[in-house]
Amino acid sequence: MSTVTVQKSAPASSITQAAAGALIAAVHTAAARIGFTAAVAVTDQGGHLKAFDRADDAPFLTAEVAVDKAWTAVSFRIPTHTWNDLLVNPHIAPLGGHPRVMAVGGGYPIIENGRCIGGLGISSGDYEQDQQAAEEALAALGFDTPGH
Repeated sequence: MSTVTVQKSAPASSITQAAAGALIAAVHTAAARIGFTAAVAVTDQGGHLKAFDRADDAPFLTAEVAVDKAWTAVSFRIPTHTWNDLLVNPHIAPLGGHPRVMAVGGGYPIIENGRCIGGLGISSGDYEQDQQAAEEALAALGFDTPGH
């Protein structure tokens, strides 16, 4: 009989409601400076929506796109704009058919001290504007911006 003890769980860090709200505010500030209004989604480390806001004049489809960008970014802990290069690989390309995968700039994992604590998704500008607003907001709050 083995006497080895198996660890049965691992602690999971998650973005706080306060930090999620601060990220949303930072995105709106960056988006206004860049020249667009946005829908912004923040998920926890499991891809579940933590906070969301859509500017009054942001198209309604941007709400779903922002949530899916945040989900995509946190699911593999990589920015959404990197998916375009990944999906050309025929072994990975079938993932492009998943209804929630968003291979468009503007989604980032939220990284604190090397640990993924959530996902950020921005939609309503073009992909470069969404990506820039995400990077500025993450940097403003001291989060890492991997893969930019």
